[in-house]
Amino acid sequence: MILGSFISSCKKDNGGSSSGNGTTQLSDADSLKYLMYRIMEVSFVDGGRDSTYDLPTYYWYNQVPALNPLSSTYDSSDILLADMKNYAINPSTGSPYDRYSFLDKTGAVAAEIQQGQGGDLGMQVTYATDANNNSYLYVLYADKNSPAGLVGVTRGWQITAINGSSNVSYDGSNGPNVTSVINAVYNDPSSSFTFLKPDGTTVTYTLTQASYNINPVLFDTVYNVGGKNVGYFVFYTFSSVYNDDGSASPTQQALNSVFSTFQSANVSDVIVDLRYNGGGSVATSEYIDSLMAPPTVKGKVMFNYLYNDKLTANESEIGLQSQVLFNGSGGLNLAHVFFIGTGNTASASELTLNNLKPYMDVQLVGDTTYGKPVGFFSFTISDYPNGVEKDLADLYAINYETRNANNEGGYFTGLIPDELAYDYVNVPWGNPNDDDLSKIFNFISTGTYSRMSPQARMASDKSLRLVIPSTIHPLRFNGMVDYKVSKQMGVLINKRLGRPIK
Repeated sequence: MILGSFISSCKKDNGGSSSGNGTTQLSDADSLKYLMYRIMEVSFVDGGRDSTYDLPTYYWYNQVPALNPLSSTYDSSDILLADMKNYAINPSTGSPYDRYSFLDKTGAVAAEIQQGQGGDLGMQVTYATDANNNSYLYVLYADKNSPAGLVGVTRGWQITAINGSSNVSYDGSNGPNVTSVINAVYNDPSSSFTFLKPDGTTVTYTLTQASYNINPVLFDTVYNVGGKNVGYFVFYTFSSVYNDDGSASPTQQALNSVFSTFQSANVSDVIVDLRYNGGGSVATSEYIDSLMAPPTVKGKVMFNYLYNDKLTANESEIGLQSQVLFNGSGGLNLAHVFFIGTGNTASASELTLNNLKPYMDVQLVGDTTYGKPVGFFSFTISDYPNGVEKDLADLYAINYETRNANNEGGYFTGLIPDELAYDYVNVPWGNPNDDDLSKIFNFISTGTYSRMSPQARMASDKSLRLVIPSTIHPLRFNGMVDYKVSKQMGVLINKRLGRPIK
């Protein structure tokens, strides 16, 4: 059940049109602008069509002036949304708070996060540099179930040619080489790639986009560090831990397998590698935290929700939660939880870390995270031309902020690491020479982090390739979505309106 798809038709009316007589049918583009604006600024009830209720959903709705969504000023819904995002200003930065809200017109986000379905080549790439500032194209990671993963493509493989052309070197964000790379990896239905593997061999694969079940665990293992067993896993997206019917999803099964191994090994520490994880389902964050938290947290606050004043005043009536409690733990007794993060670590990833801080020794290693302590509900905006339902877009506009049990949050400029570490992409997953892992291992063994600059390390090991973060293509999703509360809101509103529950 997704909110927003409750209107019988979308027509201009006196409440929001520029000049309507109440009967003029809007185009799809105008319907989308009109309903998006009303869901954010007026009320989400009846898909934005009902003016009876004063329930705007946008977290910063009261800082946006009254706008006419059907004005010729806004050529599209994206332009209107971009304008609305500019009004709430963060005083500490002088820039808008909202660099997050967006429209998904393909349904890709819901497919990836809620359904756990990928529909691409399944690999992410980046440029990296050596000690002499030469650039190289590398695979950051590949989902094991994806077209790339199924043929063995993984982190640290260098791409030397695409579709037979070796013109893959970095030539600027809009250069022809980079454009060709982005199209081949992310847009084109099929492309040929020549890879140089870490063992020096070369292989060429033609990869074709396909649908696959996401496996967000890229790597997991248990180390022995100074006589202590240490669990480690790499998690690249917070796909939902629940199927639509409430049963355990493949993501939950993958996590259960990892933590069952950790429990059998009686690990004393866990390392959660979220260096490229842009977030996803809030329920998955809750699930991972429950697996790592000590037994003493049962019944205590995991995190708090903050909404705008109108939603807060009607929390119980529309199915909102003010806080989430721990309902148990995974049975581990951990001395430390280490998170590995970068500027690509966002939202649900940051939430997972922040939730545990009041109850455990939590350490962040890597780089400053993205900075997104706010999240979304899910609203599908629909029109009914000729009485037939037509989905126009899924709206993801900021609806809430989260804070942990100590009321800590507000990290709009990111979480600062306890120890800076560098991302050498040609070092395979789990290799102790990974800069993040080597520093964490040193901390577990000695209580302090080792210190070495990237310049010094790359000078001593000229094979290392340091990720150039600005060249990582934007991840498919950046945020956290609470689908559970979205559903609850839809059920209660439908009951209140006397409508069938979908």
